[in-house]
Amino acid sequence: MNFLRYKKLSAFVIGLTGLVAVSCNDYLDQAPLSSITPDSYLNEESQLAAYAVARYTDVLPSHANWSFGTFGIDANTDNMAIPALDNKYMPGLWRVGSTEGDWGFTNIFQLNYFLQTVVPSLKNGQLTGSDANIRHYIGEVYFLRAFEYFKKLQALGDFPILRTTLPDQQAALVAASKRSPRNEVARFIISDLDSAALLMQNVPPVGGSNRISKKVAQLVKSRVALYEGTWLKYFKGTAFVPKGPEWPGATKPEGASYNFPSGSIEGEIEYFLTQAMAASKEVASSTPLVTNTGIILSANNENPYFNMFSAENMSSYGEVLLWRQYNRTLVTHNVPVNAQAGNYAVGLTRSMVESFLMANGLPIYAAGSGYKGDDYITNVRADRDGRLNLFLKEPGQKNVLLNLALGSHATEIEPTPMIWESSYEKKYTTGYSIRKGLTYDGIYAGNGNGYTGSITFRAVEAYLNYMEACYEKNGSLDGDAISYWQQIRARAKVSTDIDKTIAATQMTKEASDWGSYSANRQVSPMLYNIRRERRNELMAEGLRFMDLKRWRAMDQMINTPYHVEGFKLWGPMKSWYTAAQLTYGATTNNAVVSDPALSTYLRPHEIRSNADSYKGTRWAMAHYLSPIAAQHFTITATGGDATTSPIYQNPGWTTTAGSAPIGY
Repeated sequence: MNFLRYKKLSAFVIGLTGLVAVSCNDYLDQAPLSSITPDSYLNEESQLAAYAVARYTDVLPSHANWSFGTFGIDANTDNMAIPALDNKYMPGLWRVGSTEGDWGFTNIFQLNYFLQTVVPSLKNGQLTGSDANIRHYIGEVYFLRAFEYFKKLQALGDFPILRTTLPDQQAALVAASKRSPRNEVARFIISDLDSAALLMQNVPPVGGSNRISKKVAQLVKSRVALYEGTWLKYFKGTAFVPKGPEWPGATKPEGASYNFPSGSIEGEIEYFLTQAMAASKEVASSTPLVTNTGIILSANNENPYFNMFSAENMSSYGEVLLWRQYNRTLVTHNVPVNAQAGNYAVGLTRSMVESFLMANGLPIYAAGSGYKGDDYITNVRADRDGRLNLFLKEPGQKNVLLNLALGSHATEIEPTPMIWESSYEKKYTTGYSIRKGLTYDGIYAGNGNGYTGSITFRAVEAYLNYMEACYEKNGSLDGDAISYWQQIRARAKVSTDIDKTIAATQMTKEASDWGSYSANRQVSPMLYNIRRERRNELMAEGLRFMDLKRWRAMDQMINTPYHVEGFKLWGPMKSWYTAAQLTYGATTNNAVVSDPALSTYLRPHEIRSNADSYKGTRWAMAHYLSPIAAQHFTITATGGDATTSPIYQNPGWTTTAGSAPIGY
């Protein structure tokens, strides 16, 4: 929804009948209420609770059906691949849209309506119910608005800051279209998160960790602050930051006269990194990590760390700060089925697998590491970081230990990776697949009928955020950062001798990891290993592209193509397959795998030469931000002249629908 397509307030409120189609107790879809009217709604505690939780599924990530859920979000990064390479990695194919896009305000409008209605009622004593609970639900909505704005910040950078709904009047809507500088948007988000933390309780009134809490607000504050602090640091001196050379915001009067609140971009970087450290410490210092026993076949919670990702009820795992509950009769997903198969064609990359250290803390290439090579997946897993050993699947392993007969689509034994298949339900895109999110109970493996929980926020991120923010701000790690890092590594069954790892790291051998770069230069071994830890711990949890963007970690692909690879197909593992299953050839229409002349490793995007991805993965500087669709300039312009619109386009893009970034 754009500004000039706002619905009248009365129509919006009448639509609340569908909006409150959830329980007021938890993050779970429920049957809709029969009728709601504007005069009688948002006056008492249960209505506030219902309104807030109704927005969760629109704003927050969770498992959707017929996919690998949140575990598949990292597809199309250097961590995970699917058969089709995204257009953003083939410059010239991603183009300015005609309509819609990321420039939308539907969720913002609904959250602003709540706040502008309820906050005055609270001040005037017009709400009924527990005061503490009422404040908590108001805090939830501040959080949700902040998170929605964070999504806009990541996609678009500069963005209008709206604190209330707007009148359905052309002049007011056009005026409100003015974009605020991205650091101001980030400050606004942090302000909302501070309000949320102030209003919310440590333990929600109902729903437990199915509802947003104070710790969740603190964690997300650390994420937002770290995001903006590192973005400003690595994009400093470009058009992608306020007051940078050719920053498009300077073409508008308010942008031309803009000054940073702290006085300089360096001051902004310092501010955000300081905020990130403080907020992340609040969470990390008070939230212990879940135990990893190292047991893989853990049907009865013998390994809490493993089971945490696939439990039906995640409330007993203190590290899980917020999770979504599912119900076999109301709302379900297909993650259990896909976790037991090929992960819905989302495969781990060779780069992801090779980034994991050996258990002794050495990189796989280091002298004395004990690495057994990658001729077989068994060898790849041997003596490695416990997370890789735990989550990387291997043919012949058991996927079901309980209730096999109840799983209509269960895969009892892990098969040879079906790299030749074309359907996403069966295909193993890279040959590597993971069991993160796998449950050993067949009862959850009905097709589209899974009801395991979905993690939204995990406290370990606060540990990682603190480590990174500390190093980016100070150039060294303090005692807390070192302690957090060692706790993460100890749980992963990796040596806690961080210095040994850093001393053995050779950056030239880490070049396949996009996170080893910032602005086309490889970072220091210390910073790289902080990023490596983040990559390994958060594998398949949907944060990789966010990190790559803020690190400016894709410049190196502007001129030099990158080749996504999977397992070592053209070694001994080729004996697993028939000749038909290994059909290759750039001009062979029925080719299903890449030519061994290209690489001994499977290249899933380079199978046939008529594919746009055949020449490798590329990048364009403009792609760090999304283009704003053409319609938004037209409807806010005078006489159809886009240059008169208060909106400006993102760097490298034009305002013409269908156009590629400048230079492509």
